[in-house]
Amino acid sequence: MSETSTDADVDPGLGAQRKQLREFASSVLDAYERMPMDNRKYGLTVLAPSVLVFVLGIAGAIALPVPLLVRVPVLLLGVLILASGLLYPRLLVEDQRRGLENQLHLVITHLTVLSTTNIDRVAVFRQLGREEEYGELAVEMRRITELVDTWNQSLDDALQRRSRAVPSRELGDFLDRLAYSLNAGQSLDDFLLGEQQTMIEKYVTVYESALGNLDVMKDLYLSMILSMTFAIINAIVLPILTGTDATLTIAAVIVLFVFVQLGFYFVIRTMSPYDPLWYQQDEYRTRMERQIDIALYGAAALSLTFIGILGVGTAGWTPLGQAVRGLMFDIPVPVLIAAPITPLAVPGLVARHHENDIKERDEEYPGFIRALGASESAKQSTTRAVLESLRQKDFGVLSREIDRLYVRLNMRVAPDRSWFFFTAEASSYLVQKFSEMYLVGRQMGGEPKQLGELISQNMNEVLKLRRQRDQATVTLIGVLYGITAAASFAFFIGLEVVEILATFSTDLNLAQFEFGQIIYAGVYNIPLIEYLLSLIILFNGVLSALMIRMVDGGHKANAYLHFVVLVWIGCGAAVLTSSLAGGLISV
Repeated sequence: MSETSTDADVDPGLGAQRKQLREFASSVLDAYERMPMDNRKYGLTVLAPSVLVFVLGIAGAIALPVPLLVRVPVLLLGVLILASGLLYPRLLVEDQRRGLENQLHLVITHLTVLSTTNIDRVAVFRQLGREEEYGELAVEMRRITELVDTWNQSLDDALQRRSRAVPSRELGDFLDRLAYSLNAGQSLDDFLLGEQQTMIEKYVTVYESALGNLDVMKDLYLSMILSMTFAIINAIVLPILTGTDATLTIAAVIVLFVFVQLGFYFVIRTMSPYDPLWYQQDEYRTRMERQIDIALYGAAALSLTFIGILGVGTAGWTPLGQAVRGLMFDIPVPVLIAAPITPLAVPGLVARHHENDIKERDEEYPGFIRALGASESAKQSTTRAVLESLRQKDFGVLSREIDRLYVRLNMRVAPDRSWFFFTAEASSYLVQKFSEMYLVGRQMGGEPKQLGELISQNMNEVLKLRRQRDQATVTLIGVLYGITAAASFAFFIGLEVVEILATFSTDLNLAQFEFGQIIYAGVYNIPLIEYLLSLIILFNGVLSALMIRMVDGGHKANAYLHFVVLVWIGCGAAVLTSSLAGGLISV
């Protein structure tokens, strides 16, 4: 090997890391140019406050009359907030990019459906620009039509111009290929029909890549939580040897722990593929939504009642409060924290039940829409006439919605309104989007069989990806549940060790000996520290439940169920740890 060989030649791993670092730095700098936010607003609302917190963190770490164990978390918190402020433009650009790519497959499918109808090709983009649910993609469609309508550019020129401006490489490549094909004389529908398989494969790649990134973040999260757990244990145990204020030290590390978890939550929120399961109409509230709301309001009222009773008991107000106060002394603190929130599991269970029905409807829908399209083409008849015979077939839980769709069409309810109620009662995001595509395609003269097969093919691919997502969610749930139990055990075993040493010091009156000051039992407020550790379990339950909800794409009520389970796992581990430690001491 020559003396001029690079570091990458000597250590390929190090070379790859340096390359990744350079690419990351380049992406951050590029984000400042592409940032969808005014530079002045960014400087005043994000950068300046983060710099101020960083400076205050340094000043606090230097000047505050607190132990080193407190100064370090204060400094690290300032560094963390400054890094967040500096990386904020990249997060904005990444969010915009994901907003374009998350629904790209739906938009292209919608484009394909409209292109097979009798409308003008520019009108295809104009129609998609009205679909506000597509977010950033709808904005891009409007920008394309604006270039055609206002600036008198040809459609292919407008597509090529926007292909160079969009932050998404996937969308840019698609628009560029489309512009080239239209310029070469190929029809819009021929290009899009030929592009379907390619775009499905790219969507699968993007979706699986997001799941892979989540898997990496899961491992990184596990490592960070274990590190923070170790830090909290040190903050619990070391003051008995150093004599520092234990409560202040533990509180400082807890604050850092909370911010680390918040950071991971926002990262996971950004990385999770956008693929919602539920569809909710503002105009029409379904039976499922009413049931969930009733369960939620009832559970919230019951939880608040329990919290109020505990508050009265803590204060000792009224004879009832005094009676409750007497009972509270016999109940462990973690149980007192977990018990009032338990009713919140009920709306989560109700939502879970309905969510399973939605998943079954999604599985049945591709077969239904394919059969509907094929039957309409074969019989050359209306949707109502076809449904009269099609509703006799078994489509599982979707059969009820199909029956109601037929009844409404048979009662001469307008097709738009009939399909509106069909999708609302199905409560499925995919069913809503693809049903809308089919309805619009049929109204504009599209061939039913082609529409049904196209929609069925796309939806089946999405369902395959959802099964992978479900597996990733189950893995994440297992990790979060396990780390919650392990962290709670570690927290309270540390607290029990400290309490044992303090009791040992008091019983033996070690202060009278020369080595008595090796143990500083007086720096601990055990009940207060126990409350702080229980609050960690509570906060961990909140953020972990939100992470699970972001990954599984389900109803927000699911978070309540996971929240209750996580808190009980943590509190149960805490009570069990204290009981086992007490049993060992008594032996």
